[in-house]
Amino acid sequence: MAQDDQKIDYIEFPAADFDAVQAFYEKAFDWKFTDYGPEYRAFTDGKLDGGFRQASVTSTTANGSTLVILFASDLEATRDIVASSGGSIVQDIFSFPGGRRFQFSDPHGNELAVWSDT
Repeated sequence: MAQDDQKIDYIEFPAADFDAVQAFYEKAFDWKFTDYGPEYRAFTDGKLDGGFRQASVTSTTANGSTLVILFASDLEATRDIVASSGGSIVQDIFSFPGGRRFQFSDPHGNELAVWSDT
C-alpha cells in the first residue's frame, strides 16, 4: 500500500508499564497491539498506527507536549468509558468554537483529548 506523502503516519508515546497502557487503550478505544519486547509495543486504532516506547517521562501539555485528540460521536459516553477503563479525566467536557472536548491521562500519565462536533 502506498503511503500518504507528507502526512502524519505514526505517533509514539512513552510508557513504563506496557501491560497497563495496553489494557486501558484496548478497553477504552479497542486499539490492537503488537508486542516487540521489553522496549516497544506498537498499536493500531484502525486508522493510525503508533507505539509506546519504554520511558518514565510523560507526554502532557504542562510539559510542552503536543496534544493528541481523538474524535467521538458520543462525547459523554466516551468520557465515561475512559474513566471506567482506568483513565483520569484531566479536564471535563468544555465547549470551544466548533465543538466540545475533554482531556484525560492514561495509566502512564500521558495526556490526550477527545472531541465531538455535537
